[in-house]
Amino acid sequence: MGRVTLQTIADHLGVSRMTVSNAFSRPDQLSAKLRDRVLAVADELGYAGPDPTARALASGTAGTVGVLLSETLTYALTDEVAMAFLAGITDELAPTGLALTLLSAAPQGDIVPARDVAVDGAIVYSCNPDSTAVGWLMRRRLPLVFVDQAPAPGITSINIDDRLGARAAAQHIIDLGHRRVAIVTVGYGGKFGVLANPLEATTAYTERQRLLGWFDALGAAGIEPTVLRQRHANPDDIGYSAAQTVLRGGEQPTAILCFSDAIARGVIRAIQDDGLNVPTDVSVVGFDDNPVGRRTRPALTTVRQDVDAKGRAAAAALTQAIDRAKTRPASRGRHLVLPTELVVRDSTTQAVPESSVTTARRAGPRERR
Repeated sequence: MGRVTLQTIADHLGVSRMTVSNAFSRPDQLSAKLRDRVLAVADELGYAGPDPTARALASGTAGTVGVLLSETLTYALTDEVAMAFLAGITDELAPTGLALTLLSAAPQGDIVPARDVAVDGAIVYSCNPDSTAVGWLMRRRLPLVFVDQAPAPGITSINIDDRLGARAAAQHIIDLGHRRVAIVTVGYGGKFGVLANPLEATTAYTERQRLLGWFDALGAAGIEPTVLRQRHANPDDIGYSAAQTVLRGGEQPTAILCFSDAIARGVIRAIQDDGLNVPTDVSVVGFDDNPVGRRTRPALTTVRQDVDAKGRAAAAALTQAIDRAKTRPASRGRHLVLPTELVVRDSTTQAVPESSVTTARRAGPRERR
């Protein structure tokens, strides 16, 4: 037998082609008995179902939603925070039947995924604000949800309370008596290195909110931190090189606040390789409550965000936006902010009195283990 089509099945059963089509796409139009007969014959003849491309053209829908990522797709599938976020999305989408398509912000040869890949809507996740891919999605007038992005008119945004979480992290080390503090952050553009005015360098929403939170607490305590801003790269490498810079660049900090747990892991590794102890010599605080922080030794003090809830909220908002777009004008969008929580573990402790620190410096780094 040649290629099996809807008409092949219809001829076999002696019914119309529309009856066979309804068995697959509009089962409510047939009796259960007739639909079962159609599906049984289709299975017997080896029919795989209606062509997805043809069905998408007929319905005007793709049956999938996109998630736009500035990082490489490999990073999204290996970073545990990103994976938990994607898992939350897929769990929320499961009852809808919508599939998930990962879109890289980087062009792939002549193909620009944000411009060329068929999707019914998209989640823009922690992307470079200057990314042309975001512009392509907006020009397509697709239903969008922004996550870890600056809120925009007419688009629902899902964020966590980055500023409050960072403030709590900074206040924690202040309460432990730390006064010499370093911050390791990461950004897409602007200036990099040790910065006197890091807020002037960043355009990314999440980085800016965390910097504001750290400065809220540190400024109120009269503390001027050393801020080292790195380019996006492997976070463990970022943390390691940043820690080497701040440890050897003058007055040694007694506490380091990190943009993420993955960066904090690299910071801890560099501190330990330098012959110092975490937290006795240097306390370290991360952000995210990434599982990697719980496996790090010492276990990492961090700011917890519920990544699964963030993914579920983003998927729910997007499906609502897709449904609204079918029947009603675009809404004004809304801004949902999810809570954060400080989680204190073993990587922070009371600051060593200044006189003890001076004595330890004279002893040399390898004797301070």
